[in-house]
Amino acid sequence: MRIAFYDVKPYDKPWFDRLAPEYGCEIKYLDYHLNADTARFSEGCGVACAFVNDVIDKDTLDALAETGVKLIAMRCAGYNNVDLKAACYMGFKVVRVPEYSPAAVAEHTMALLLCVNRKIHRAYSRTRENNFSINGLIGFDMRGKTAGIIGTGKIGRVFAEICGGFGMKVIAYDPYPSDSFNGEYKPIDSVYRESDVISLHCPLIPATRHMINKDSIALMKDGVVVVNTSRGGLIDTPALIDALKSKKFYGAGLDVYEEEADYFFSDYSAEIITDDDLARLLSFPNVVLTSHQAFFTEEATREIAETTLKNIQEFNTLKEGRTLVNEICCDNVKRLPD
Repeated sequence: MRIAFYDVKPYDKPWFDRLAPEYGCEIKYLDYHLNADTARFSEGCGVACAFVNDVIDKDTLDALAETGVKLIAMRCAGYNNVDLKAACYMGFKVVRVPEYSPAAVAEHTMALLLCVNRKIHRAYSRTRENNFSINGLIGFDMRGKTAGIIGTGKIGRVFAEICGGFGMKVIAYDPYPSDSFNGEYKPIDSVYRESDVISLHCPLIPATRHMINKDSIALMKDGVVVVNTSRGGLIDTPALIDALKSKKFYGAGLDVYEEEADYFFSDYSAEIITDDDLARLLSFPNVVLTSHQAFFTEEATREIAETTLKNIQEFNTLKEGRTLVNEICCDNVKRLPD
């Protein structure tokens, strides 16, 4: 199989280059995001490999179909950027990497929380300039505090274990409770009201878009910390900014941002940020923002490459009428209402 690999970064290549021959794959690396304009570069490829900030709408799918692409291989867990209904109607198969290293994301979530709490980012900047004052760097003990986890999939459950190791009380909300969650499930409003820390680990779907908004923020304790390592669209950014300005939040740790596609994974250090909401978030001393790197460990990058290539190999040998192991474009999507 020949793969059109979109939005390539230097760290993508080592594991994909090493493993591709084992799976009978040839990779055509492309610097561009996948969208309706760049889909034409898939000419001669049966597979388009995409990432979180590519735009895979109906126009893109139409263009991909003209090039002969049959498989959309997402090298990530999320797929909210794919028009699944259009893909299914047009006969595309869509696969993803449902898990790679839950520990990677959960550990980064805790790193953000610790950094916000103990102001590590500010302390680091001070000592680099030979300023050893600790004024203004006071934090709080996490032992005995309540961590509210929204979404108890594998990442949420690993984060719950980490919180337990810190001596925190763990509560959670998930419409599909897990028997292996080691904490107490509560209604979502109770999680908002009772938590000292709220961490988001759920997918971005219509029901969860802007779940952190003016109304849900009003339910929260004063001084709460919000951490998001899932999808930026879970948070209404203007509402978050208002809560930070009013000092409702102790702070926020963010690895994702609603409009991140315009900036994340690229170097804009010599340019002016024209996104006013992003610029405002970066101005707060109690906000720690990383560039969608929670997944970024050696173990995770290898697993992403291996699972993606396995998905493609499986597609290449798929018998008619069968479903791929990690397929997300399945028959029930075709019955979704317009």
